[in-house]
Amino acid sequence: MAVQSRSGYDPEIGHRTPVGGNRISPDVERRDVQNQDNAGGRTPKAVRNLADKFGMNAGGSRLRQVSTKVLPVVVAGGAIAMVGQPLVAGAGAEHEPTTAQVQTVDHQVPAPAQPPAPLAPQAAPAPEAPPKPVSKSLDVDYQAQKTSYWCGPAATRIALSAKTDAVPEQSTLASVLGTTSNGTDTIHQVVNGLNEQLAGAAHYEARDWSDKELTPELKDQLWSDVVRDINEGKGMVANIVAAPGNQPPGYPSSQTIYHYVAITGYDEANKTVHVTDPARFGGIQDYWLSLDQMASLIAPKGYAA
Repeated sequence: MAVQSRSGYDPEIGHRTPVGGNRISPDVERRDVQNQDNAGGRTPKAVRNLADKFGMNAGGSRLRQVSTKVLPVVVAGGAIAMVGQPLVAGAGAEHEPTTAQVQTVDHQVPAPAQPPAPLAPQAAPAPEAPPKPVSKSLDVDYQAQKTSYWCGPAATRIALSAKTDAVPEQSTLASVLGTTSNGTDTIHQVVNGLNEQLAGAAHYEARDWSDKELTPELKDQLWSDVVRDINEGKGMVANIVAAPGNQPPGYPSSQTIYHYVAITGYDEANKTVHVTDPARFGGIQDYWLSLDQMASLIAPKGYAA
């Protein structure tokens, strides 16, 4: 008869038997052993089996020794949850982890791009300076009238001298103009004499105001004719009536003078005309008159332009 030890171990069957006599099943015993292994700090059998497996090749031969390093594992309920180190030294992809070399790159975040600075406003171009007013007078050959009634021929000669050096004598011009002791009757006679003497070098027309009322339009026409003719180098001849109170400088203030004068220049700024007078009243042969006064002196007669 087999004697049952107090420890519960049955020598015949090699298993522990509880004191009450009931046999412990092999499966229960194996779990108990595993739990004892884990509790005692020994490498669990599952881990040892896994190490042996990694140490074998396909034919079952051992490749190399299992690493002697401690295999930190986590066993949960008897199952391996994590293996922290390689089980086989030098095994392929299972290299022993090395300290990770982390390279810190100092990425400097670029400052947000600044919007382009607004362009400085360009200075507006300086306005063009208005042209300076023109003041112009022709170079003429002055000669005072030789008789009291040759003012027409003398004024015509002055005007011609601005355009040509071949200036005839006053007597010749008196004949050409049809001048008598009563003077030269109309501006048309002067125009005919000018065109005849210049022979196409310049052309004149008569501005007859004898039957016209003086208007701003006539004044504008007179100014336009003066500027154009002087700029073309043409002197003009005007037939005037200078009554007391409306006379050029030097004229006898108590008399009405019927006369011919030459217009030889203009001043744009002052809107005046330059008059060359063959009578030389008061010793004055040249003077400036406003456009208004010049027009008022011409109004009963006319001028050659």
